[in-house]
Amino acid sequence: MSSKPVSEATDPGNWPERYRALAQDARSPLLKEFYEAGCVAPDTPLAEVPMVALDFETTGLDPSQHSIVSVGMVPFSLNGIQLGAARHWVVRPKLPLHQASVEIHGITHADIAHAPDLSEILEWIFGLLKGRVPVVHYRNIERQFMDVALKWRLGEGIRFPVLDTMAIEAHLHPDRHPSRWQRWLGKQPISIRLSDSRARYGLPHYAAHNALIDAIATAELLQAQIHHHFSPQTPIRELWL
Repeated sequence: MSSKPVSEATDPGNWPERYRALAQDARSPLLKEFYEAGCVAPDTPLAEVPMVALDFETTGLDPSQHSIVSVGMVPFSLNGIQLGAARHWVVRPKLPLHQASVEIHGITHADIAHAPDLSEILEWIFGLLKGRVPVVHYRNIERQFMDVALKWRLGEGIRFPVLDTMAIEAHLHPDRHPSRWQRWLGKQPISIRLSDSRARYGLPHYAAHNALIDAIATAELLQAQIHHHFSPQTPIRELWL
């Protein structure tokens, strides 16, 4: 066992090193196997990074009060999206559905009545996560909800790097919130929501709030961002969080 917390014992930007430390401390066989599968080195070019787009639909935005109701995942690289390996699950939340969330994602009480608990599909989820870097649009949903969900089910949380397409758009548009004076002059705010971000790259409109469709949309958005603003040779350390 490590004598220091992982956050203190390792360089926070060196995910392979963090994974080695986390593997030593992990009690869950699933988590230990996940960390032992390793992570690409920080200087790996994006073109060589195996990735998986990950999206959750949830009953709300607070992981301490809300739950995951569906999971969408699709493995991909900068060269292509592996639609044949894409997966989508509706899962039974630990906490009750609220009408407001039903109206957003369309998953009803009938849909979850016979759905599995997240614990029943963790082997499949980890099978797609192992050895890949997750790509999300707004990391505070997927990373935090996954961490809390695993604490409830495995007794310990999870740490992993992400490429966050929303964070990339925020970096590219630092002045997206115009001042009052700029608004008076007619300058409009720039949205970094998934659909609006895709529209800036000429990507097609997809219906929102389906976990698998949003995962595919996120994968396509990252490909466009790299093509327009970065390079396939950009080291992943410059973009992961």
